[in-house]
Amino acid sequence: MFNLTQLTHLDLSFNRLEGPLPNHVSELQLLETFWLSSNLVSGGVPSWLFTLPSLQTLDLSYNKLAGQIDQIQKPNSVYDIDLSSNDIHGPIPRKNLDVLDLRSNLLQGPILSTCLKNQSPNPPQPLIAFYVSKNKLTGNIHLLICNWSSLLIIELSRNNLSGTISECFENLSSSLMVMNLEMNNFHGKMPDSFRGNNLEILLLNDNKLEGLLSRSLANCCSLKLLNLRNNKFTDTFPHWLASFPNLQVLLLRNNRLHGPMPNSLASSNFSALQIIDLSHNELTRPLPTKFFQNLRAMKDIPEERPWQFTRLISRDVALSFNDYHSVNVTTKRLEIELVKTFAIYRFMDFSNNLFCGQIPEKFGELISLQGLNLSNNNLTGPISPSIGNMIALESLDLSSNRLGGRIPSQLTNLTFLEVLNLSQNDLVGPILHGKQFDTFESDSYSGNLGLCGLPLSKQCVISIKNVPML
Repeated sequence: MFNLTQLTHLDLSFNRLEGPLPNHVSELQLLETFWLSSNLVSGGVPSWLFTLPSLQTLDLSYNKLAGQIDQIQKPNSVYDIDLSSNDIHGPIPRKNLDVLDLRSNLLQGPILSTCLKNQSPNPPQPLIAFYVSKNKLTGNIHLLICNWSSLLIIELSRNNLSGTISECFENLSSSLMVMNLEMNNFHGKMPDSFRGNNLEILLLNDNKLEGLLSRSLANCCSLKLLNLRNNKFTDTFPHWLASFPNLQVLLLRNNRLHGPMPNSLASSNFSALQIIDLSHNELTRPLPTKFFQNLRAMKDIPEERPWQFTRLISRDVALSFNDYHSVNVTTKRLEIELVKTFAIYRFMDFSNNLFCGQIPEKFGELISLQGLNLSNNNLTGPISPSIGNMIALESLDLSSNRLGGRIPSQLTNLTFLEVLNLSQNDLVGPILHGKQFDTFESDSYSGNLGLCGLPLSKQCVISIKNVPML
């Protein structure tokens, strides 16, 4: 193979190759793309790799490479390096790189001195995509990153970074498409410097951010996914996001949001929402009928196609990632935590709040919703029979409210229902049977003293006072 001196592309990924990289690769002087991902290659990353005069893209991810990277020799043409999922502990010399992927390595210490080592007194060309998630990086985000005006994707998640998130990110507002700082130790207020129309994904979840939600997000009208859950934000529901035409995922779980949700919205507001999680907050008053009426994406049966997000990953290459099939969603260059399939899964969680009043009839129009959780609120009245129209439901949790009356027979229409929790309410009468209802255990109904029939031990008593005597 190494005698093929005219070879320009070499893909040996997903094999069981082991041992160090063979020196013979250096004989492939015309090689432009070298992919060796998902093997058992060990040892260090040899400096001669970067002497290949035509090499542009290098993928050594998911191997057993260790140590630091030898100094990159010049000249070199490499601009896309993927060293993710190895045992590299940096620093990584770079010059003229567009894409640098160091996810899931052993990088420790401050972010720039650990990840990058500039070999020239002149600053290197700014990156387009920078991935260093799942390492052990510490300290603040270096202000130098804010000078990378060409940056489209920054992925610093799942480290031990701390301090505040600098307002200097305003410098990136015209270009940035993806900003992922989740699962760190950032504190203080959310930056008030979001200005760009290109930002599509913002992940600041699982930090220690507090105060108000940044109103500057209202400038980011291209947002598709906003995840701010598991922080300490104290604010009202962000109704000012309502007009975003592409907002599909809104995750505000486990903050200190309070007050009512708006019930006076334009008909187009929140029309693209597919996943919304407002659980574990302090939202109050009745559930807003107008809000649910606007959720058009939850009313339409989705097409069997994944959500597309196109992103530039190098000077010349545009890729789409479209494969979302699990809770931990991993693409070639970006990791996002979602629930099931991003494009076709519709989910709503309003649990653990202070909502009161009855369940709106408008819920019955959300026929493509697959998960609904309204548990641990103060909802009263009967279970709306219109829920029986939500034929795509797989999970329904109405537990720990004050719902009364009988379980409506229309719920037997929910033939995809796998999880049902009606416990800790004031429901009465016989439990439904047939179809999915024959699969639910007694804990789905516990705490309803007026319910009877299997799977509960309490039998239903048939009244005979009106039966004529013979």
